Amino acid sequence: RGAKTMALQIGLLLFPNLTQLDLTGPWEVFAKLPGATCHLLAPTLEPVRSSSAGLTILPTTRYADCPQLDVVCVPGGPGHLQAMEDAATLDFLKSQAPGCRFVTAVCTGALVLAAAGLLRGYRATTHWMSLQRLAAFGATPVSQRVVIDRNRVTGGGVTAGIDFGLTLVAMLAGETLAREIQLQIEYEPQPPYGGSPETADPAIVASLRGRLGAYATAMAETDARALARLNG
Repeated sequence: RGAKTMALQIGLLLFPNLTQLDLTGPWEVFAKLPGATCHLLAPTLEPVRSSSAGLTILPTTRYADCPQLDVVCVPGGPGHLQAMEDAATLDFLKSQAPGCRFVTAVCTGALVLAAAGLLRGYRATTHWMSLQRLAAFGATPVSQRVVIDRNRVTGGGVTAGIDFGLTLVAMLAGETLAREIQLQIEYEPQPPYGGSPETADPAIVASLRGRLGAYATAMAETDARALARLNG
């Protein structure tokens, strides 16, 4: 098992206003891979503020200093809209992707990959509110917790990042290690309420969609600009 994990380089991107659990869920899993080096990546080493008030994360590695990664992972969150239009982030992903064993994302991080042109022709998933956005970028939206298409691996919204992380560990180092890590973090969710549009109270779904209407408009406007750059 050790030989499979030796010298793995795993990088997770940081950007302002990210959803920290998109990142910290898989980070907790990846950090338990024997021999793996995990990087928190950003253009500078300045603290990055998440969308959770007051919670900041320190990058460990600048884009410019990052080695070739085996796995690159992009989290999501409200800040994905700015990341979709950040030249440094998109250029970093485009330069790393050809040498990666796996190009991955959690939640709306998939739209950042899409804006870099890295999901065209692939099946992928993302947060349920953004799933259909993927089609405009040439991806095939799939409503699942984790979607694997060749070396593209994507996770659904927020908490799916843990499922995603365990799935990727099994692919990198075998199912036994993935099972051990799942047991170590005691990951056996028993949610008190429905957490998807299919299982939640329809009134709650409608209310949430209404409250997030301005966010949906911002997503549509950002997508239009990103597509214009890709297709220009």
